[in-house]
Amino acid sequence: VQLQASGGGLVQPGGSLRLSCAASGSIFSINDMGWYRQAPGKQRELVATITSGGSTSYLDSVKGRFTISRDNAKNTVYLQMNSPKPEDTAVYYCNADLRPGGGILSYRHYWGQGTQVTVSS
Repeated sequence: VQLQASGGGLVQPGGSLRLSCAASGSIFSINDMGWYRQAPGKQRELVATITSGGSTSYLDSVKGRFTISRDNAKNTVYLQMNSPKPEDTAVYYCNADLRPGGGILSYRHYWGQGTQVTVSS
């Protein structure tokens, strides 16, 4: 099982950017999916999560600007970043609570490789 994140880059304040993260491999089912971020010198923090049913939660500082969504058929989670601010600059990591195939009965946390988002004019 692998999570592959993409879509990071340089964006101007007030612009927009969409991150994607696709899970691949032998997958039985996926519960929650989410995005975390880690800025230089800071701890990793949870940005947004989405359940398999579509319920969402957000870090207070991104509410109203970021939107998390998922396509269950594609095992993919997205993070739409609107009106980003310089303080949103960080490496963004996707995460999935996932049950692999092959007879494994438990759910495990999987991480994507991280994608750099830089907000600057």
